[in-house]
Amino acid sequence: MEHIAALLFVVGCSSSMTDCRELQVPVSVFETEQACTAERPFALGDLRGKAPHIIGQCLAADPALEDDYDQIVWNVRPDGTLVASLEVSGTLVASNAVRPEKDYLSQQ
Repeated sequence: MEHIAALLFVVGCSSSMTDCRELQVPVSVFETEQACTAERPFALGDLRGKAPHIIGQCLAADPALEDDYDQIVWNVRPDGTLVASLEVSGTLVASNAVRPEKDYLSQQ
C-alpha cells in the first residue's frame, strides 16, 4: 500500500490577490516531500493562464493519519504568501505557517 507523505496544494488568485480559489492538479499526493517539491514547478507551469497569480505549497502529511485528514485550511496574505495546513476534525496536523493565524479561509 502506498502512503501519502505530502500533498501539493495550489490556489489561483486575482491580480489584486483578494479573490483566490483552489486549483486542481493532475497529481496532488506524493510518497515523499522531495517528490512533491520536485513536481511543484511543473504543476504550477501546467496551470499557467488559469489565474493571474498561481501559488502552490507542499504540505507534509503523517502517513499514519492519511485517512483522517478531512480539510485543508488556507489563506493567502496580501503579500501573496500562501499559508495552508492539513487538519483532522479541527486539529492542526501540518502547516507551512510560522505561527497559526485566526483569519484562515476554510476550503473543503
